[in-house]
This record gives sequence, structure tokens and C-alpha cells, in this order.
Amino acid sequence: MSFKAVQLTIQDHYVVIDNGILEITISRPDGIITKIIYNGIENLLEDTVVEEHRGYWDLNWSDPGTSGTRGYGERVKGTDFQVVVENDEMVEVSFTRTWIPSSKGKFVPLNIDRRVIMLQGSAGFYCYGIYEKLKEWPGFNLPQTRIVFKLNKKWFQYMAVADNRQRKMPLPDDRLPGRCQVLEPPEAVLLTNPIEEEFKGEVDDKYQYSCEDRDLQVHGWICTDPPTGMWQITPSDEFRTGGPFKQNLTSHVGPYNLAMFISAHYAGEDMVAKFAQGEAWKRVFGPVFTYVNCVPKEDDWHWLWDDAKEQAVIETDRWPYSFPASEDYPTSDQRGNLSGRLLVHDRYFNDDYIPANGAYIGLASPNEPKSWQLEGKGYQFWTTTDEDGYFFIDDIRAGDYNLYASVPGFIGDYVCDNNVSVTQGLQTYSHLREINTVQNFLCLSILHYYINLVKMTYRKQAYTGFAIDMGELVYEPPSDGPTLWEVGVPDRTARKFYIPEPNPKYVNKLFVNHPERFRQYGLWERYAELYPNEDLVYTIGESDYEKDWFFAQVTRKKGNTYQGTTWKIKFNLEEVDQHGVYKLRLALATANMAELQVRVNDPKAEPPVFTTGLIGKDNAIARHGIHGLYRLYTADIQGNKLVQGDNTIYLTQAKGGSPFVGIMYDYIRLEGPPDSDQS
Repeated sequence: MSFKAVQLTIQDHYVVIDNGILEITISRPDGIITKIIYNGIENLLEDTVVEEHRGYWDLNWSDPGTSGTRGYGERVKGTDFQVVVENDEMVEVSFTRTWIPSSKGKFVPLNIDRRVIMLQGSAGFYCYGIYEKLKEWPGFNLPQTRIVFKLNKKWFQYMAVADNRQRKMPLPDDRLPGRCQVLEPPEAVLLTNPIEEEFKGEVDDKYQYSCEDRDLQVHGWICTDPPTGMWQITPSDEFRTGGPFKQNLTSHVGPYNLAMFISAHYAGEDMVAKFAQGEAWKRVFGPVFTYVNCVPKEDDWHWLWDDAKEQAVIETDRWPYSFPASEDYPTSDQRGNLSGRLLVHDRYFNDDYIPANGAYIGLASPNEPKSWQLEGKGYQFWTTTDEDGYFFIDDIRAGDYNLYASVPGFIGDYVCDNNVSVTQGLQTYSHLREINTVQNFLCLSILHYYINLVKMTYRKQAYTGFAIDMGELVYEPPSDGPTLWEVGVPDRTARKFYIPEPNPKYVNKLFVNHPERFRQYGLWERYAELYPNEDLVYTIGESDYEKDWFFAQVTRKKGNTYQGTTWKIKFNLEEVDQHGVYKLRLALATANMAELQVRVNDPKAEPPVFTTGLIGKDNAIARHGIHGLYRLYTADIQGNKLVQGDNTIYLTQAKGGSPFVGIMYDYIRLEGPPDSDQS
């Protein structure tokens, strides 16, 4: 099958790229995508707004030392245009903006090179960007950067984010004054007078369509007549911050398609990338693929979503791409590979070393808190272990990394004590293989060796030279004594707890009887309705956490104020080691401007047995997320504070002032003193 050669036309103020399938127009030298012609539609982008609001890169930045996640908003525009590659098979163009000292205070101190690629025979185009800060330039904070496409509302009214999250959407006009009631927070609106009656009484909020990065490969919009799709495909997580569980925006009413690279959503200021003067930095974001597809009018237009998912698999399998021309984007033969096996050993759970089945394991650039959740400057590479605990991470950029893992069913994170280094080119090595001192893992068994060899052989890319083999790694999750009782199961979220039905005034019909019912607006208000006078009481051995543990410990409104709440866990001990130390493990799924205090058998004891202090700006409660940043705390409880018989632990979320102040629990466990056997 032959395809038309890619054509590049350079005009005074625009650049037009056409491969016979679609045609895109880009402003010159700004680099704003102003028009996409496809399937007989003159512009897939909204042509009733000014050109700079159609297809663009933007960012938020702030001065060093400032707090928060907003700062200055900047629409990135180029000042220079260059043709990088031009031939029949491919066109790559560059739009650069060079920072100069006279720009101080006006623009973020970055050189920004944004590139667009179109390939012969491809139903779409690629975008990527190279951000660079020189060492001598001023410091700054970078809370967010992304690509935004505002689609034509005349054509695109059906949105798809997942198999079970897709629907016809309200029009952007429905969010205008006179057609809606602005709720709190203001991103949410109640549609009171929408153009189409079917949406009346529904809540629309862009955060209802957020998605974890591990599931965020494709999302977009469908035009039903003529049946046409426009999709944002992200083929790799390496250039997104925060790891596989990080939640990001996707598509929402506008109609908007987003490619998020850095964001503080569901994390707050802890996730903001902060750069100091004297610090050099360079980062490549993308490439991401904007994909278009169509079917004949007589065919089922729902097929467009299935086709987009298939294309996402194709793009993921092609990663890293071979065609970007920038020397800052390494090809597969310039990258490294890492393999190994992860085991779990918890002597109070199982004496054996058990395979870490389905664990997320990955590399993230070293940072001071040793947290992949908070790493926002470098690259990350993640995979999942198989049922035997084996893992293989391929196509790793050269650099130094920490190795992390999160194992389902176990609290905490595995962190390798030693950095892993990947060198530029064909050879890779590790500083040190972690050795388990209980068993002799200095040399792999013959069986282990051949299993790894087979797994490597069938990877999508062959490679030359030596790969990193981490050998057998052992995660010993926090556990200092036998489990006396537990609430929930560790999965880093609050989804297993009781999630109420929404207030009928605030319903999004998509999430009625939906697995992700936590995405409904206003669920935080239902707590006070269920517990109007007294707070939640949970009795070990009698209560059911799926029915009796509210998904979020939120504030209660009294008059015009919001007050903290105290939850009780009641339990019985047949005997108590008065001289021992008991451990209360508190795994939190999120926190927002909260303080969790723990007291034992005395709700007014001062000081409390334990306090987190003020923690969190995740805002997951307001943004319909079932988790934000994961936090793990341990409260030591002296045995003399417990009694034989009935006991009560008081969990006080002490802060108030807002309906969105609070915490979500992931899992709670009380451990007896080491080597004790109590029940």
C-alpha cells in the first residue's frame, strides 16, 4: 500500500503539514496548532476562539520561596522556527523560545523547544518538548506543564476516558452564568438551565474524569456525524511525574483533550518541582501522539474508541520511538535494561519468602525524601512483577535512580538502599546488588538464570551488552509483632470502605451504580447526615469496614463552622503485656490540611499518644479522588495504657474550617509486642 509523501508548506505566519490523511496548521513562530483538517471536517479544533486557545503548551510557575501550586500562568510561544527534518517519510519542525536575563519576572527561566512530527501514512501527529534551565539562571517553582487541545464543540460531544467512563457531555455553554450554579470548589457546577434538557440537574466537574497514570494511555472525543475521533495517546510514563498511582486530568467539557506532564493535582505543594539558582536541569516531555480515526456513517461509531485503544497498544509497543531527531531523546540502543525478582518476607505473616505477585516496581531519580511519589524533576520507569515476582524494565534512560516497589496487600514501600546507575550506550551496571543475608543469593540458581534468560529473549527489543540484574530482592514490610486486629486491606486507596449514595441534587448520571461511585459530587456532606450527633464507632469483630467505615474522615458542619471529628475503634484484649509496646499502623490514602491524633482509652488525654501534625494538601476529597499521596505512620502504645477487656482507640482529625479538610484511611492495624501471642 502506498501513501502520499508528507508535504511541508511554509507561509509568512503559518506552517502547514499534510500527509494525505490529515492536515495541520501551526502558527509561526508561536507554535500554536490552529487547525486540523480531517475526514471532511474543516477544523477539528474550536475555530470560534482566538488561535492561541486551540492547540498549545502551557505551564504554571512561581518565584522560589513562594508557596502554593498556582503562580503565574504562561502560554508557551516560540520566537524562532526551524525545519528539523523534511523528506517524503517525515517532517519534524521546531518552535523555540530562548530565555534571556531581560525576561526575568516575565517568563519562566527556561529554554523551551516544542516540536511537531508527522509521519507518512500516519493518522495523527506527535508532539514533544525539551525544557532546559541553565545553571546560572534564577530559581523557580514549576507546579504544572501540559499540552491542551480545545476541540470544536460543534462536532465533539461524546467523551471517552475508559470502557466504563464515557458518555455524551454537556456543552461548554452550559457552564456559563445563567445556565449553571457554581458549587464549591468552583470547578464543579450544577447544570440548572442547560441547552439540552437531558443534562438538567446534573453536576459537571472536570475532576470526575481524572485517571491514574497507570491506566492513562488514551482518552478523547467522538463526533457521531460524520463518525470521527480525536484522541490523546501517551505511550510511556517515563516523562510523567509521581509514579503509576499519580492522578491526572484527562478530557473534560470544553471540549478539552489534555496531555499532562507535571501537575500537583491530588498531591499539592509536595509535588511541585522546585529549582534553585545554580541548579541545571533538562527534561524531555513526550512524544505524545494525537490520533484521529473515522468510520463510514453507516457503521457503529462506538468502534472508534476500540480502535483508539488498539492504537495506544501499538504506540506503547513502539516506545521508545526511533524517529525523533533531538539528541536529547535517546533511542532504544542508547538505553539500558533491568531485571530481577522481588520477594516479601513478613515473619508475622508467613515464615517463607513469598513472591511479590503484581507489585509495581520502578526506577525514579534520587531525591531527598527517597520518595517516588514526590519526585518531579527526573524520569521514572515502572513495570509489574509476574506471579513469581520476576520483573523486567527495559529502555531506561541513562542516569542514576532509586529502585522502589509497592506490593499489593502489604503496607509501606520497598526502597533499595543503593542507587542504580544506567550508562549511556550499550553497557549498563548497578552499584551493588542487594544481598539477602538469610539465604545465599550471591549467585542465581541455574533455574532462576534460565527463567530470566527466557524472559529477556522475548522482550520487544533486542539489546547488546550487559543489563542490570538485581538478583533476588527482599521486601520486609513494617511489622514488629503479631496482628491483633485490622481495618481494611492495604491497597493505597479508600475504595474498599463505605461510599454513600450521592445527594439526589448532585448526581452525575454516569456514576450511578458505577464501580467508581466515589466520583460523585458532595459525598463529604453525607457523613453528617449519617452521623448527625455522634461520630463513627467501629467495633472489632462486629463491624464490617465495607459498610461501617465511612470512606473519609471529614469535618462536620455546625452552624457556619466546620469542626474536626473523632472516630472510635473498640476492641477487646484477653490479656495485656503492661511492659510491652504495641504498634498502631496507620496507612493513609490521602490527607488535606489535616492533623490525625491518636488517644487510647481517654478521649481528652493531653498530649495524645501520637499526632501527625499538620499534613497534606492533596485535595482528593473535593476532587472526587479515592486517594492522594500515600502516608504511613506508626503510633507506639505503651502496654500500661491498655486494659484487659474492652479498650477504645480515639482517632481525632483535629482540624476544621472547610468541608474539604480531612483524611482517607487505607488500612489500620494493631500489633502486639514482639514475639507475643495475644488475641
